[in-house]
Amino acid sequence: MLFFTSMEKVKNQGRSTKISVKHQVTIPIDAMRIAGLEAGERVMARAEGPGRVVLERQDDVLERFSGSLTGVFDQRILDQLRNEWD
Repeated sequence: MLFFTSMEKVKNQGRSTKISVKHQVTIPIDAMRIAGLEAGERVMARAEGPGRVVLERQDDVLERFSGSLTGVFDQRILDQLRNEWD
């Protein structure tokens, strides 16, 4: 007996990738888009049991708070502090 399936079902099964000898993988672009990840972002890898690794975007604390205290400190005090570094 012979069964046929639509190409749409085959395409929606996800893309596979191969682990390189350097333990690297290429994440398929459709998975990246759905996850909202972009090239260059840092991610944390966490094992969730045999055969399952989860990647999560790493929060960049410096970027999140950079510039948030603009205007809070007097410029003369900041200059004095910066001069102490030299």
